[in-house]
Amino acid sequence: MVNNKSVAAGPIPLRGIDLSGYMCRDAARAIAFYRDVFGLEPSLTYPEGRGAEYELPDGTTFGLWGGGGNVMPFQPSNGILFAVDDLQAALANLAARGIPVHYQTETPLCTMAMIADSEGNTVTLHQRKR
Repeated sequence: MVNNKSVAAGPIPLRGIDLSGYMCRDAARAIAFYRDVFGLEPSLTYPEGRGAEYELPDGTTFGLWGGGGNVMPFQPSNGILFAVDDLQAALANLAARGIPVHYQTETPLCTMAMIADSEGNTVTLHQRKR
């Protein structure tokens, strides 16, 4: 949760939304649903059938993630991944504010960290690898 510590660095600059998506309990079933109902074919499928990402015609990206275990904590709602240029700087900013990181991971495509907002919603800061 946010506390009142003063942070000289100011707010963390967001560049936009990298990806919006849903967690799923059965990734293969969810991938089939989006293929069969909307005609979407994954632009990327995660190893071990953990999910997929889709590039939509307007340039946005939609994702499905199989949660649980040490992969990513399952949350039965949609999520937003806010794009940041420097995740390490964002993590330092969060630490200076006393905001705990609940989960952090690195994939072949990105690094990300999850925090809770003031209402307990999960917010993910996401840095794509170039």
